[in-house]
Amino acid sequence: MNKTSEKTILVTGGAGFIGSHLIDRLLVDNQKVVCLDNMNDFYDPGIKRLNQKAHLDFDHYAFVEGDIRDSGLVEKLFNQNDFEIVVHLAAMAGVRSSIENPPLYTDVNINGTQTLLETMKGSGVEKFIFASSSSVYGNNKKTPFSEDDFVDFQISPYGTTKKMGEVMCYTYHHLSGIPTSCLRFFTVYGPRQRPEMAIHKFTRKMKKGAAIPFFGDGSTARDYTFIDDIIDGIFGAMRAEDQYAVYNLGNSEPVKLDELVHVISDRIGYTPVLDRQELPAGDVIQTFADVSRAKSRLDYNPKISIEEGIDQFIDWYDAMTASHGKLYS
Repeated sequence: MNKTSEKTILVTGGAGFIGSHLIDRLLVDNQKVVCLDNMNDFYDPGIKRLNQKAHLDFDHYAFVEGDIRDSGLVEKLFNQNDFEIVVHLAAMAGVRSSIENPPLYTDVNINGTQTLLETMKGSGVEKFIFASSSSVYGNNKKTPFSEDDFVDFQISPYGTTKKMGEVMCYTYHHLSGIPTSCLRFFTVYGPRQRPEMAIHKFTRKMKKGAAIPFFGDGSTARDYTFIDDIIDGIFGAMRAEDQYAVYNLGNSEPVKLDELVHVISDRIGYTPVLDRQELPAGDVIQTFADVSRAKSRLDYNPKISIEEGIDQFIDWYDAMTASHGKLYS
């Protein structure tokens, strides 16, 4: 097959939570998009198929079911398409799961990323965006977390793979000259959020009248960041003229666990039953993003409060359980 001359954006992991929202906006902007996703069973692949269902109606969208570790497939995609921008979201996600299966996380998140970076060399790609994570900060004692903070003390295999990904991105930027941005996402939530994440899990269990897992004394805190704000940040990075940069994308307003539970329960109208458990190994005490760099360079300005974001999530959850109950209940 001859290589298309039309400028295209490659989104890896594009059928997932963040990726599908990014592609929503790219397609509306009339961008040609190729989505590469292996539809793994970390959660029900039927959810990912629903995430991307509307994308299939666009002529300028192509879906490829495959794995970033498949060097032959990745090379074929680059030979067939003129990728202007690569947004690399594909990864094994989750801190706790990474402790159960570190080799898988190393293979996908490190080896898969290297396969992509190696294939990009000399390809004509003009921008590479790497999805990193607030997990790289570990139990950083200085708050808010700054991109210039020392992040060598990882406390989970997942955080380690993301830090290693950033290091590889810099190495390949140095060798290839491809402008690269690493985006440290802080606990992204909203419609389509993965089912094992706290807001989704708490909502599902409260709706059923079941006890929710409650780790520690409720004082742990997360910088919950609404999906629309994250997508704004990704678009800012795509437009930026950086050669190599690392950015925090967060809301810069940490929410304690007990507060989160009350926001969700008040919206649902349910008195939560807590299944109190010890804080799991690998979990951090808090996350708190300093987003001044993203604000100044990417015009990043998170707007959605936790209350408004929870409202939007629960409205979406109610609609999905009404239409596709088996997938979401």
